[in-house]
Amino acid sequence: MARTKEAAADDSLRVRAVEALTEEEAAAELAALAAEIAHHDRAYHERDAPEISDAEYDALVRRNAAIEARFQELVREDSPSRRVGAAPAEIFAKSRHGVPMLSLRNAFGAEEFTEFCNGIRRFLGLKDDALRFVGEPKIDGLSINLLYEDGAFVRGATRGDGAVGEDVTRNLLTLKALPRRLKGKHPARIEIRGEVFMEKADFLAFRDAQQAALEAGKRVVVPANPRNAAAGSLRQKDAAITAARPLKLFAYAMGEASEQPAETHWDWLDRLRGWGFAVNPLSKLLPDPEAAAAFQQEIAVNRGALAYDIDGVVYKLDRLDWQRRLGFVGRAPRWAVAWKFPAEQAMTTLLDIEIQVGRTGALTPRAVMEPVNVGGVVVRHATLHNEDEIARKDVRIGDTVTLQRAGDVIPQILGIVPEKRPKDSKPFVFPERCPVCGSHAVRPEGEVVRRCTGGLICQAQTVERLIHFVSRRAMDIDGLGVERIQQLFELGWLRSPADVFRLPRREAEIAALEGWGELSARNLVRAIEARRHVPLERFIFALGIRRIGEQNAKLLARHYHSFAAWRERMLAAQVVGSEPREELGSIQGIGPAIAQELVEFFAEERNLAALDDLAREAPPEDAVFEAEESPFSGKTVVFTGTLETMTRQEAEARAELLGAKVTKSVSKKTDFVIVGADAGSKAAKAGELGVRTLTEPEWREMAGM
Repeated sequence: MARTKEAAADDSLRVRAVEALTEEEAAAELAALAAEIAHHDRAYHERDAPEISDAEYDALVRRNAAIEARFQELVREDSPSRRVGAAPAEIFAKSRHGVPMLSLRNAFGAEEFTEFCNGIRRFLGLKDDALRFVGEPKIDGLSINLLYEDGAFVRGATRGDGAVGEDVTRNLLTLKALPRRLKGKHPARIEIRGEVFMEKADFLAFRDAQQAALEAGKRVVVPANPRNAAAGSLRQKDAAITAARPLKLFAYAMGEASEQPAETHWDWLDRLRGWGFAVNPLSKLLPDPEAAAAFQQEIAVNRGALAYDIDGVVYKLDRLDWQRRLGFVGRAPRWAVAWKFPAEQAMTTLLDIEIQVGRTGALTPRAVMEPVNVGGVVVRHATLHNEDEIARKDVRIGDTVTLQRAGDVIPQILGIVPEKRPKDSKPFVFPERCPVCGSHAVRPEGEVVRRCTGGLICQAQTVERLIHFVSRRAMDIDGLGVERIQQLFELGWLRSPADVFRLPRREAEIAALEGWGELSARNLVRAIEARRHVPLERFIFALGIRRIGEQNAKLLARHYHSFAAWRERMLAAQVVGSEPREELGSIQGIGPAIAQELVEFFAEERNLAALDDLAREAPPEDAVFEAEESPFSGKTVVFTGTLETMTRQEAEARAELLGAKVTKSVSKKTDFVIVGADAGSKAAKAGELGVRTLTEPEWREMAGM
């Protein structure tokens, strides 16, 4: 399985419970998970060549979500929780969704589902109101978006990156389950979301036929599971191939609509049936969370007898008006959750313990095992953690180990089977030198992670930073994969981010390299030149500053607007207690740990030199953010006191939709302070500074609510 070094290096962190992670370990693992999941998104969505099973992929995403839930200040903008799928493949035309196709957060037990329900109550300020849900089995298939105009099907697209998908209209037209025209009354324009899937019996027959064709010398792909089979079948260049595949379709969600056709989700499903769509017959209206928990047990018991694969149940708040108020956080709706089924276990032999080096220099171990089937998934690697964890479990090469694909982690070793230990086994000795550059690997007092001291001379760290810099969510430069970055690094042509933008001057030399050619070199130059002026938030994220993911980069860009202003204020923020330092810490979503990372980055002269070098080669564009036109566009807003008509969380979300910058403290740069009941020092400070205050009714009137 091809993977980034950073991702592989941090595998071993994941054996440890999230509650036991330090902040530093959590940040390192989130960086690794972001890179690894992005790699698998590209493999699955862009190349139709998944390298891991669906369950292994889901486990990576679940681990990421669990860490983010505990370390909310470390959430990265390139986090899987803020990203959906991958960019559309070039072989298909692009199709922009009217409303983004986002993903779901997961729950892995009754406690997490209860917290999901409590989160709804907190956001909406509910007390005794009943939460009515609709439960729908979560199908393992390919999500699609179907556009109907005047009742006629006009276009269909895959999820893609959530905003733009692949136009697979011709292939979808081969599905018998797809209505060509909506029956009865319907909106003039509406997007209908659903899942294309393959039933288990059909998949087994299809897989056997593909295997036979492969053995006969034909160039075919043998899918690993029904989901991959469905995705590959729908994303064929030749629609005739899709037509020959046994694909099914369930409809379940609504995107853009010229008018609202229902007031509840349950009514919406009924409307879908009336229009001619197949809706999962097991979907059920549930009067309260207790009924949802009972439904989860019922589906779990009958799961094996279903004709199709499911990995959980999706629960959606029934009231659509509440759904609209709740909105989204990151890439997921606040009003829906996927309650997943529990883990399975198996035993196998530990063949080796690999030590790899991540982007931050962390040395982390990964278990290499005899392949074993765990709940239908073949597992070859499992997470360990660090030398302490290996010693605690006394894991040795040659041991028979018990492993688990848990609900919130990727495959992990639970322990050893003592009676099967080889007589000549020896305790594992963790290396004290970096396996990549040979530098000393030190473990600071009080920390559990051993790190390479090679810094700039360690190839693993430099190359991984460059891989992040050119990645899709960062500078998005096609043609610079891992192997090519490694090749150019070894030639000395690519050592810093600015060097990427100097590569066009070497076009002829690059064309002459092994594995390139004139066309590849020309395409690379075009890709680089196309990204020479990217938006400020993308530029900031691409720098790879610790704890600065896409979301935090966007917050910084929104607040400082230009590169020059951001650079100036970050340098000034090095003075503790200064106005720029307080301003940085007041940005909603930028906590003290993130602020410290920024200050430390700018305090390093080599970082500043590299940053300025990059800005000369590729000056970023000033930040521009789409928002509703309102009196709050571009204004800095602070909420204080208790609001009566909405929660603080909902009010802040609404202000950001109106283009405001929401901060936590009042300063002379604050434009409005919205004052609720029992307002305290913030209201007083607004008066001292002459900042305009608004009552809650005044705020609602100006906000158009």
